[in-house]
Amino acid sequence: MTGGSRGIGLATARALSAEGVRVALVARDPDRLADAAGSLRGSGAPDVLTVTADSDDDAAVRAAVDTVADRFGGVDVLVNAAARPASSGVPTGLGSITDDVVRAELETKLLGYLRFARAVAPLMTAQGWGRIVNVSGLNARKSTSLVGSVRNVAVASMTAALAEELGPHGVNVTVVHPGLTETERTAGLVQERADALGTDPATARAALDATTTIGRITTAAEVADVITFLCSPRSVAINGDAVAAGGGTPGVTHY
Repeated sequence: MTGGSRGIGLATARALSAEGVRVALVARDPDRLADAAGSLRGSGAPDVLTVTADSDDDAAVRAAVDTVADRFGGVDVLVNAAARPASSGVPTGLGSITDDVVRAELETKLLGYLRFARAVAPLMTAQGWGRIVNVSGLNARKSTSLVGSVRNVAVASMTAALAEELGPHGVNVTVVHPGLTETERTAGLVQERADALGTDPATARAALDATTTIGRITTAAEVADVITFLCSPRSVAINGDAVAAGGGTPGVTHY
């Protein structure tokens, strides 16, 4: 589980642990990892391993996978969730986007996901079974964020290519597109939007909730439920495809 110290990554680790899965949390910050692992163990998680690694570093990625495989005897599931949310302040206007901004986003979200997939694929194909789920985002279906859209479309395209290569060996690869999701960051985001609009937080929150067809933004735990299904043997009919998990987008039809 990359990006497993908070947000959707931690929620997914919690959901998988509830199903009896032994979970390895991978992230850059050892203190956050320790806190995340403690919360899982406090909830009765059967076995939790923490590994500090930066997905920008291929050697660190391979070492992290080796550590997990040595501890657990292999790797059955990879969930890639180590990426900065699109709402975290990445510049969106053409005049403010620099080459380095784009490189940084692709380095972490596209190449970081690829590095982990490349490291676990031989283990999964050797055993004839595996699941790789890449957490991307609904910006892949919008044009509101140049950087967010490009990186998320790239992840979806990579997912399809990996699925075609690995599917015949029993390894399914899918991509999940969350929308704006309720996490520990949400309160700050709501306040930022309220300040920008010159309104109160309740009004700003209502505007965010109105962006879905269920009338509210989804929670990290609800997104994690979708990911958990895709990690299971029951998801075999889904491979290479994108699954939206953002509460429904008003006014559009995807087919």
